[in-house]
Amino acid sequence: MWPRLKFQALASQDRWSFTIGPFGSKVTTADYRLNGVPFIRGVNLASGVFLDEDFVFIDESTADDVRSANAKSGDLIFTRKGTIGQVSMIPRKPRFPRYVISGSQMKARLEPSRALPEFYYYWFRSPEGQHALLSNAVTVGVPSLANSLETLRNIVVPNPPIEEQRAIAEVVGALDDKIAVNDRIAATYEDILQAKFAALGTAEEGDCAVTELVEFNPRTPRSAQDNAVYVDMAALPTRQSSIRTWAHRPPKGGSRFQNGDTLLARITPCLENGKTGYVDFLDDDEIGTGSTEFIVMRSRKGIPPEFSYFLARHERFREHAIRKMVGSSGRQRVSAADAAHFFVRRPDFGQLSAFGAEAAVAFRHLKSLMEESRVLERLRDTLLPELMSGRLRVKDAQKVAEEEV
Repeated sequence: MWPRLKFQALASQDRWSFTIGPFGSKVTTADYRLNGVPFIRGVNLASGVFLDEDFVFIDESTADDVRSANAKSGDLIFTRKGTIGQVSMIPRKPRFPRYVISGSQMKARLEPSRALPEFYYYWFRSPEGQHALLSNAVTVGVPSLANSLETLRNIVVPNPPIEEQRAIAEVVGALDDKIAVNDRIAATYEDILQAKFAALGTAEEGDCAVTELVEFNPRTPRSAQDNAVYVDMAALPTRQSSIRTWAHRPPKGGSRFQNGDTLLARITPCLENGKTGYVDFLDDDEIGTGSTEFIVMRSRKGIPPEFSYFLARHERFREHAIRKMVGSSGRQRVSAADAAHFFVRRPDFGQLSAFGAEAAVAFRHLKSLMEESRVLERLRDTLLPELMSGRLRVKDAQKVAEEEV
């Protein structure tokens, strides 16, 4: 068995190796700039992957004032308030020399001779690591970790030899690398298709009511299944079309959708963050259910189903939907009726059909990439606890991973 010790024992010798982000008064929205030092928010930690873009920035002097909250390559970042349980790692080759974590986050910088950040990144994502992180969770109001920094410091972690840490991280990392390749291909597809959709000009201002082309919250029968597919808000992607995860539950309420529909988050901050997904994972004639905070968009007969998705991603439509939000601060929503009160240019149906045919081919390939990624994710999640406990030898795990990759 590997020795076990408190996580704090692996801290680097740096003065601020384990810290929390600055309190709200130290860095506020008034400090945000168009460039400078990137300020890490929850959107940059989605799904455990550090998204090294879509930052707000603070100036260098403000970052110096909160130097304890500065982070760099190899630092582990934990969410302590909000979506607790999130852990990410600033990549080995980051885009920026330094970052600043928000007050909702904690940072851990480890001693490189004793602890490989990648190994502990994966350990904290394993069932044991997640249980350890969430054991002191407070779920009243905004979810948070009680005594968050002290909790993190006192978590008992395994400490195998550094060579073993590196071998385990490489095995699991190979699966994540392949998933990342699929994601980059998907992102390229979407960038190209979004540019082609914009070139159609249909989403620009005109005299055609968008409801001539798209139905908003269309009538859809209730699923006949006892446990229907259910998509929650966390499953909606912010940047790509593919919905990667879903659950099953009795179809008692919420939104209803079918293949070819687009799901658009209607509540703050999910709408502003871009949460939008395309449904293509159901069986034929299957009806899915989802959050009441979704607007379902369905292309009308003769309009390519992908049209609704790219409309929902279009900057002009999103700005319109955000302007129409109402409600108390922090709980603002846009109604389907208000989102649908939108006018576009009447499309050239020949050009629209050609775009739809191209998009359909691309989306079929995207679907196959995401199915492959789901297989790899399941394999990673199966291997992870076995490797982290020492029950599975690295050699055996390598053999299994090589067959899939």
